Amino acid sequence: MRRRAALAVAAAALFAVTGLVAADRWIAATAIPPLAREASMIALDREGRLVAAHTVDDGRWRLPAPPAEVDPGYIAMLVALEDRRFRSHPGVDPLALARAAVQAVHAGRIVSGGSTLTMQVARLVEEGPTGDWRGKIRQMRLALALERRLSKDQILGLYLALAPFGGNLEGVRAASLAYFGREPGRLTPAEAALLVALPQAPEARRPDRRPEAARAARDRALARAARAGVLDPAEAQAARREAVPTARRPFPALAPHLVDRLAAADPAARVLRLTLDAPLQARLEALARARARELGPALSAAIIVADWRTGEVLARVGAADRLDASRRGFVDMSRAVRSPGSTLKPLIYGLAFEAGLAHPETVIEDRPMRFGTYAPQNLDRQWCGAMTLRTALQRSRNLPAVALLDAVGPAQLMARLKRAGARPELPAGGAAGLPVALGGVGVTLEDLVAVYAAIARGGESVALREVAGGPGAEPGARVLSAGAAWQVGDVLAGTPPPPDAPPGRIAFKTGTSYGHRDAWAIGFDGRLVIGVWFGRPDGAAAPGVLGLETAAPTLFAAFARLEAAPAPLGPPPPGVLTVARAELPPPLRRFRPRGATAEGGPRIAYPPAGARVDLGLAAGDPAPLALRVEDGAPPFRWLVDGTPLAVTEDGRRAEWLPRGAGFVDLAVIDATGAAARAQVWLQ
Repeated sequence: MRRRAALAVAAAALFAVTGLVAADRWIAATAIPPLAREASMIALDREGRLVAAHTVDDGRWRLPAPPAEVDPGYIAMLVALEDRRFRSHPGVDPLALARAAVQAVHAGRIVSGGSTLTMQVARLVEEGPTGDWRGKIRQMRLALALERRLSKDQILGLYLALAPFGGNLEGVRAASLAYFGREPGRLTPAEAALLVALPQAPEARRPDRRPEAARAARDRALARAARAGVLDPAEAQAARREAVPTARRPFPALAPHLVDRLAAADPAARVLRLTLDAPLQARLEALARARARELGPALSAAIIVADWRTGEVLARVGAADRLDASRRGFVDMSRAVRSPGSTLKPLIYGLAFEAGLAHPETVIEDRPMRFGTYAPQNLDRQWCGAMTLRTALQRSRNLPAVALLDAVGPAQLMARLKRAGARPELPAGGAAGLPVALGGVGVTLEDLVAVYAAIARGGESVALREVAGGPGAEPGARVLSAGAAWQVGDVLAGTPPPPDAPPGRIAFKTGTSYGHRDAWAIGFDGRLVIGVWFGRPDGAAAPGVLGLETAAPTLFAAFARLEAAPAPLGPPPPGVLTVARAELPPPLRRFRPRGATAEGGPRIAYPPAGARVDLGLAAGDPAPLALRVEDGAPPFRWLVDGTPLAVTEDGRRAEWLPRGAGFVDLAVIDATGAAARAQVWLQ
């Protein structure tokens, strides 16, 4: 008898072992579907915040959501309500299956499911039918196999990424962004309960289509969470009063031109890690959109913010509104080649400072000049005469800039632009000439930001970059000497800001291209450089759009939208000459144009030089000497032997009564400072 019992036990043990071995082989032989699903391309900013996302090819939003980046309260509620023994079972929970079977027998219908989270993941990755017992067996087998190959956190991560939440939303991250407008890292109890309830019937409970059904499901989840001890009953009761979202929110779509360009360059990339600051990017996109709408139809705008110390781009606005076809918002104007107007003048002045040809306190004539066949004009068609280079640059006078470029050479300017990282474009077959000083060359906003970044950086170039994680800023090419770069920045920092501009010492320059097609403002403080452009993408004129009146206020508004106040500019480097004009070496006190000739200056029409004029002086009753000037810019000032005379109203005619016979020196000076002289004999 004992022997038979022993044999029975042995047989049972053998049967059990054989069954376990067979089950083990059955599970080991399970074909596991591909677990890696195509994920939405996402772009993240420097802090890991979502900048933009694209749907996968079938139009679904499927964003990765590692458990560590999801609210712990939501995960605790999910596990408590869906699979409270998730951390301990091998993929199938016999107790849950038994409970579900007993409830079904007593109720005559299915009351609760026995699926574990792992079995739900198995259903999601398999994408097969599950309405019969065969489908349930497949889920169980695949769940057991998944538990052998993956950790619990990996399985949970698959659920968080693949669970359906209605429509084309897959995963808790997509659902949180669509329904709540924020990442799932921090959720309220009401939000967590809604996200726990949705995957069980995603279409029937969609809050944007069936808000009452969504509310009822959420409230049931809150009640269960309270019973399970995940929530305090009072907390659950308060959560029921929270509104259910009734519409989907748009996914973040910041910096669309940049994101699309980088995604097209690397179609296989699923995550773009950018140097952008997402909140700053959003603020500047709103600024550009508002300012363009204020200015009128068809106008667009572009803004770039970069850290000139590292070259990292913190914000890049390519258009006033990407979706506004009337403004051609699809065109990235931060990369469009346009005329820079006067924005290259600071580099021209810097080259003159570096070459020892001039100093900020050097005096130069703002007067009509001709350079061969080229006769440039000031924007206001007026001439200011003698002024320091500091004043000339701050007031953006054209003739001084052209005279300086004539001295340093247009080829030198083009070479330094390229050293800064710019890619200036000239007409096909054209060579750089003096018109480059006033905008006769094509550049982009990106180019100008790179140039001003080099000036801010002590004359050393830095490569602008938007992709994070690369090497830091390396020593760049020498664009200007450190002393010349500081002098340029010091001059620009003294430029009067636009009215109502917020406080802060910003070195900036404006520019308006020929025909009012482009309005620019570029400026920097001790940390950042910002470039602003306004105009029409189609290249048409935009009357009233000016650098000083349009772009400059936006530049200062952009600085005001930074989290920190403008950083102070640095002190002068050793060896920089910071003295008044009177203390300058004589050659630096006045700049004399190299190849210019006076253009349109005054001419003494009467009396002509060398004339002998009989005024009746010998008879003792002399007549006055008539004086007349032609050409030049009124008003005019006459001098006789260095003594000023009163002038008539129009200034072109005057009279002078001599005291006696003999030679006199006549001189006339016009509004530009140009002068004419003549010596005559009076008798």
